[in-house]
Amino acid sequence: MNQEGVQFTNTSPILLPQEENGKPIHAIEAQKATVKHCLYARKSSEDDERQALSIDSQIKEMTNQSAIQGLQVVDIRTESHSAKSTGLRPVFNQLIADVRSGLFQGILSWAPDRLSRNAGDLGTIVDLMDNGYLKEIRTHGQIFTNSPNDKFLLMILCSQAKLENDNRGINVKRGQRTKCEMGVRPTMCPIGYLNDMYSGKGQKKIYIDPERAPIIKEMFEKVAYQDFSGRDIYEWFKEIGFRSKRNFVITLSSVYLMLNNAYYCGIFEYPIGSGHWYKGSYDPIISKELFKDVQLRLAVRPKSKPGTKEFNFTRMLKCGSCGSGITAQDKFKNCKNGKKRYVYYHCTKVRDHHCPEPYIREEELIKEFIKILEQLSADTIKSNAKLGEKLEIFRQFSVLETENNDPNPEQTALSKFLKHIFKEGSREEKRELVDCIKMPLYLNEGQVIVK
Repeated sequence: MNQEGVQFTNTSPILLPQEENGKPIHAIEAQKATVKHCLYARKSSEDDERQALSIDSQIKEMTNQSAIQGLQVVDIRTESHSAKSTGLRPVFNQLIADVRSGLFQGILSWAPDRLSRNAGDLGTIVDLMDNGYLKEIRTHGQIFTNSPNDKFLLMILCSQAKLENDNRGINVKRGQRTKCEMGVRPTMCPIGYLNDMYSGKGQKKIYIDPERAPIIKEMFEKVAYQDFSGRDIYEWFKEIGFRSKRNFVITLSSVYLMLNNAYYCGIFEYPIGSGHWYKGSYDPIISKELFKDVQLRLAVRPKSKPGTKEFNFTRMLKCGSCGSGITAQDKFKNCKNGKKRYVYYHCTKVRDHHCPEPYIREEELIKEFIKILEQLSADTIKSNAKLGEKLEIFRQFSVLETENNDPNPEQTALSKFLKHIFKEGSREEKRELVDCIKMPLYLNEGQVIVK
């Protein structure tokens, strides 16, 4: 009895069952027994997530936690992929499909941001909870079930991860702009320069490579003053054994990239193609005037319109030495009676720049064609209706002019017809005549051969 006269009975205290996450412990244990969990561990290889816990550590920590909590973990899945974009993680996508099919009802992960850093994948996870496919998500120290508060908290945590990514991207771009304004391009410097690998952050400089910079300068001078082409520079580099900082051979495409790189004259564009130019804080290897002269030398002349210049036998032969095509060019020589035109056929040297196949004049090429065509029968040429008709007319007149002691007047008429077409015929007739050979033709050491 207390001072006020109220008497208390001596009753035992009521023991409430222990609770976990607001639910009785026996209900939790029953749910654990029926929920099949999949442990999902992810680590991105990108810069913005290099500090994330490694995959092995995630698996170890969550395996220990599942053993303590008595969870049923039936599978472990790992992935090294960024979660910033929707639907790009194959392992995660398969996990979602397996949850939807009923293979798993729970997911274990070290933290919510291991599951999603984008709104699309987060929406998919919440939708699985709303429809009862996903009963719970367990992370280190947290449980998310299909309750409004849990799903709201899950969305907040994943949205926070997305916000961190977005802000980090903005900060990186701002830092890159600041670096460019300070005269330093935020990428590795080209051949001829050396990056400072030892100074602290914000204090690194770009140094001229004393071994390669003089060769780079000489390269520009050879193009500007000695009329070197890009391929000439490529051959020169091979002769002197010039290589990159990593001891790689300089390719022809790399030569042209170097010749078009304004970085060497003290300015650079970043990002490439953005139109934003900055003045470098490093020492230029060449002057801007020299760089402009090289650009004028490398300027590609506009190609002539199709059909403005045609040759009789282009695209009909291949080089017998290297297999490239045969092209043609004309030359003019001043004579007493005016300019005389000569046409030369030669290898394009596409497959072998050093192909030894010599040039051949069109007159000599025609003689080679006639040698082959004379071995054909008249019926082969008559298979072309237009040529056959002309051959028949030409043969009738030719036979009348042939001497009686000619042992083979038909062959003589054919030979005369061939010479007549190649001399007086149109370009189409000449090409149709060569097409009668019906076999691949190759130009080999000044002779046309059939293969």
